[in-house]
Amino acid sequence: MTIGGGAVAIWHDIVPEGLAEFYAWHGEEHMPERVASPGFVRGRRFAAVDAELGFFNLYETASPDVVAGAGYKQRLDNPTPRTLSAVRHFRHVARSLCRVAVRTGTAQGGLVATLRHAVVAGQETHYRTRMIDGIIPALAAMPGVASVLLLEADLAASGYVNAEQQARGAANLVPPFVLVCEGWGEAPDFIATARAALSEDVRATAGLVPGSALDIYRHQLTTVK
Repeated sequence: MTIGGGAVAIWHDIVPEGLAEFYAWHGEEHMPERVASPGFVRGRRFAAVDAELGFFNLYETASPDVVAGAGYKQRLDNPTPRTLSAVRHFRHVARSLCRVAVRTGTAQGGLVATLRHAVVAGQETHYRTRMIDGIIPALAAMPGVASVLLLEADLAASGYVNAEQQARGAANLVPPFVLVCEGWGEAPDFIATARAALSEDVRATAGLVPGSALDIYRHQLTTVK
């Protein structure tokens, strides 16, 4: 299986009364449907360990064009009846359609840290240099780290209001940049590694806007072609 250059990154909560319906729909219908879409190669769901939002979903695509393309948009604008029912239970959705700016490592981990963030205006060039030459290599070299992704959102494509979002009746947040770090081992060790390597002081050196969300999740489900 070849993992390509695009991704859809989604975070959300589910209200307690909708959790059973969410799990059944997401595993039985939604993830297989998404991964069956042209250009999609893998979908994974993660549940919160130490996180602001309850779930993180990562869909990887053959290229960044896929996430902004007509095929994916057609799926979003024609939700199934189960989808329309399930999305009523979503809260606090953050969603970015992205290109993969950096990928290190080939292994998958049972734990993942996600850093949803924005960059101070005018600091974009410094940010990319600091992340690519400093922060990401240092993080990738730490014990227990399997791989690191840096994702950059297509803001226009991410901002498109599709039928699924209309059914929820609430706007999505769109993180402009996302760092995804996968790891193995015990959760406390991985949490300590991620929070040390991506501390507020470290983020400040790269020009991140203060208050970025660093969350830790554990793997629940993978769907592939």
